[in-house]
Amino acid sequence: MDTKEKLELALKTAMKAGDDVTKRTVRMALAAVRQAEIDKQITLDEPAVLSIIQREIKTRREAVEEASRANRADIVAATQAEIKALEAFLPAALSAEELKALVEAVVAEVGAAGPADMGKVMKALMPRVAGRAPGDQVSATVRSILQK
Repeated sequence: MDTKEKLELALKTAMKAGDDVTKRTVRMALAAVRQAEIDKQITLDEPAVLSIIQREIKTRREAVEEASRANRADIVAATQAEIKALEAFLPAALSAEELKALVEAVVAEVGAAGPADMGKVMKALMPRVAGRAPGDQVSATVRSILQK
């Protein structure tokens, strides 16, 4: 079962259970997936759906930061519940050590010699870490390894 099907099943389950947070959050994620499919006029593959879920989580984390600065504990709590609901659809996250080992393997595979080869490394690496590590963390790890 792919992630899109899991989202649709979770929506039905949340509606039956009366779980408003999960229902609202999954509906927003499904709407983002459907909008991307309409915009690109294709059916999205698994990495693209996971990317959309990661983007939704990132947006909510930024909202948590803003709400924290505004001293809005109610918004922080609600948004964190949404993040938790979305994270359930992502595969297990890579640890820093696992990510570093994967980056080193890809660097050796593509023959990257320095920071100028970062694009080649990222292109080969991102499909392998889809949904398991945020892009900014991957980019920082690649940059640190290439600068050595």
